[in-house]
Amino acid sequence: MKLLLLEDDAEVRAHVSRLLRAGGHVVDECANGQDAIFLGTSGTYAVLVLDRMVPGIDGLGVLKALRGAGIRTPALFLTAMDSVDDRVQGLEIGADDYLVKPFASSKLLARVAALGRRPPMADIVTRLTVGDLEVDLLKRTVRRASVPIDLQQQEYKLLEYLMRHAGEVVTRTMLLENVWSFHFDPGTNLIESHISRLRAKVDRGFDRDLIHTVRGAGYRLDA
Repeated sequence: MKLLLLEDDAEVRAHVSRLLRAGGHVVDECANGQDAIFLGTSGTYAVLVLDRMVPGIDGLGVLKALRGAGIRTPALFLTAMDSVDDRVQGLEIGADDYLVKPFASSKLLARVAALGRRPPMADIVTRLTVGDLEVDLLKRTVRRASVPIDLQQQEYKLLEYLMRHAGEVVTRTMLLENVWSFHFDPGTNLIESHISRLRAKVDRGFDRDLIHTVRGAGYRLDA
């Protein structure tokens, strides 16, 4: 695989680069954020291996810029910043994995190989459409008949699950386990209240309903 390595420490960069090449990879190296953005926007890399603390634009800034430019290349942060907040920040900005220095050589190679096996973005569903209702999974936006619909986080998760199962009957148990991660029934009207709010936003004011109740079974979304 062709990899992009961002690391400002020359000794560390040489060591990581040798390790990756020994694992059969082609490695392009850079020592600062500006060069990483320039190379990364080419979109020709299978995996990005990024340090956090580099001169100029740091690793977070690099990944944020690439994600903003639509570059979805899997990214691994390889860094000495090891707090929980550091990891969360890296993942929230768009990283796919996080490995703390010092690291085992075998672990780095395994992580890079795993990221490289991910399907290309062309094979990944990024948009769901049912009738005139559309969900952009990358931007996390919802529109119906070109009208933007503002959803709360749990409402969005519920709608996404219904749309991924469009035309199918989705049971209460399926929703509890897959939308709320409950493996038991809390015995409340949690689902009913969310379905009601979702209907008010997705169906009200449009010429036909998309969300249907299947009496005694669950719910179905279809056009």
